Amino acid sequence: MKIDAVKFGLAAAYAVVIFWVVCTIVVVLLPGMTMSMSGYMMHADFSGMAWQMGIAGFVAGLMLWALMAGVFAWLLASIYNRMV
Repeated sequence: MKIDAVKFGLAAAYAVVIFWVVCTIVVVLLPGMTMSMSGYMMHADFSGMAWQMGIAGFVAGLMLWALMAGVFAWLLASIYNRMV
């Protein structure tokens, strides 16, 4: 079965947009908990750091993460299609 690489890439981009919005809401509502959780995930101590959440950073991050997820998923589907 072949995967439509463009649709798969768009689906990944949309999923990342949803995740980014939810993640941003959680960071705004629970900054301390999310900073600790991020530190645990990166095996680092982020306790001396703080979130800098602005609208420009939100939009830029949203666009860049969605673009990269879409390109990655497109590439993944394209490689998969060549293998089947």
